[in-house]
Amino acid sequence: MTPEGLRYTEDHEWVKIDGDIAIIGITDYAQKQLTDIVFVELPEKGKHVTKGTSAGALESVKSVSDILSPMTGEVLETNQDLADNPQLINEDPYGKGWLFKIKISDPAEAETLLDLVAYTDITKEA
Repeated sequence: MTPEGLRYTEDHEWVKIDGDIAIIGITDYAQKQLTDIVFVELPEKGKHVTKGTSAGALESVKSVSDILSPMTGEVLETNQDLADNPQLINEDPYGKGWLFKIKISDPAEAETLLDLVAYTDITKEA
């Protein structure tokens, strides 16, 4: 089930915007495609990430996939629980499996993200 109130990318990341902070993770659809996630590489606190560029990586039993930052900003926090428990992404991608938080540099970028209806259409086509 894909929660409402989030924004999405065509690369299957989700974004929860709270003021000038964005919490970022991967969607349930993405974690199912990757299957069992065994390792997570997250950006360092203080790093500047740019929309559409790699901010880290997810390694599953199937493959390694880049985590593309859905917005530009400075990394404020990463989910340290994922270091010991990367499977949290599989178990709870919209909750305990969040990846990192950024301070948004360009709030207008949020307008380029997909809403739930548009994202659902993409996953139906896949």
